[in-house]
Amino acid sequence: MIPSYDEDLSVDYDEEDEPSYTYAMNLTDGEIIGNCDDISAMAQAVYKILHTERYENIIYSWDYGVELNDLFGRPKHYVIPEIERRFTEALLADDRIDSVGGFEFKEGKDRSLAVSFNVHTVFGDLEEEMEVQY
Repeated sequence: MIPSYDEDLSVDYDEEDEPSYTYAMNLTDGEIIGNCDDISAMAQAVYKILHTERYENIIYSWDYGVELNDLFGRPKHYVIPEIERRFTEALLADDRIDSVGGFEFKEGKDRSLAVSFNVHTVFGDLEEEMEVQY
């Protein structure tokens, strides 16, 4: 027997955006130093996403983080477009981030790349930099 319902079960729901208010991290000392919101919370979110290896920590969803470990030992002409694609994909998983672009790469010592790029969020724009070993 399949139950039948006489009532209309479709209900309109209003979606609300989650606040960005969170704990503020002191990245040099590894301490919590209070709280942050809006653009400073987004800068911290970008840092955390790009410094978390995807699929490595069971506490995070498989949509969180970036895949960089498999780039070790690859040629630079492969690594550069992959970094751009992977950073963009990882950051756009956060619905507060509208777009990522303006990538610039500078080669460093010991097979490293200094990557600078822009992140456009609902709170404003961020200029980010990160060094990636390949």
